[in-house]
Amino acid sequence: MSPLPFPEIGKRAKDLLTKDYSFDQKFSLSLPVSNGLGLSATGLQRDQLFFGDITTQLVLGNTTVDVKVDTYSNITTKVTMKEALAGVTAAVSFNLPDHKSGKLDLKYLHPHASVNSSIGLTPSPLFEFNASIGTKDLVLGGEVGFDTASASFTKYNAGISLNKPDFSIALILADKGEAVKASYYHTVNPSTAVAAEMIHRFSNYENSFTIGSSHVVDPLTSLKTRLSHNGKVAVLGQREWRPKSLVTVSAELDTKETKTASKFGLAIALKP
Repeated sequence: MSPLPFPEIGKRAKDLLTKDYSFDQKFSLSLPVSNGLGLSATGLQRDQLFFGDITTQLVLGNTTVDVKVDTYSNITTKVTMKEALAGVTAAVSFNLPDHKSGKLDLKYLHPHASVNSSIGLTPSPLFEFNASIGTKDLVLGGEVGFDTASASFTKYNAGISLNKPDFSIALILADKGEAVKASYYHTVNPSTAVAAEMIHRFSNYENSFTIGSSHVVDPLTSLKTRLSHNGKVAVLGQREWRPKSLVTVSAELDTKETKTASKFGLAIALKP
């Protein structure tokens, strides 16, 4: 089994603290793949604005083609080929009408290494690279981004993670070495898990933290809570009202700004 890719270091804690929290109104419909063809649609209302998109997916053997059209008539196309070479997945993507959006992604998996690279298909491309080495339990990795147009680094980060079935610890040197992030995830019992993340910024010696929990009330219902250093408290309830179809309600209260209105969100995901 390959080690975690670098972007997934600390993912278990991050997912518990952020995944599914939404303070907008969102609706999504996903139709299962039939004869290699799948369809999904998403609508999002934020304040008085509405955003939407329709995505079509075509699967032909080891090749997958995704085409997405949004409310602004932007067309995003991605062609992914698994096993383009042994252990290598290749993907080409581009957006229309932006003719400078072309990008080539390569992913290589090895029992003790995971490598991902991305390069823009332009005369002065943006190049990004990340790699991790180790085992399924212990991972060491890093990432770098370089803009050839300005001859400057856009990012360089490093991290290490220890993962066990019931807990996960991650330490990441982020923001070009300007901050260090530490996260911890722990499964208390089969129904309950907790997570915490702390960030220290070296430039201003500022510390921030977020703690949260998730609890399975019953096989169809789950509950999450979150508390941040800035006094914001959030809660989320999710119900699977039919197989693979979810209703999620989120709310957030700023305890330090009592005059600020609370945030509420509703998300409905249908998968017939």
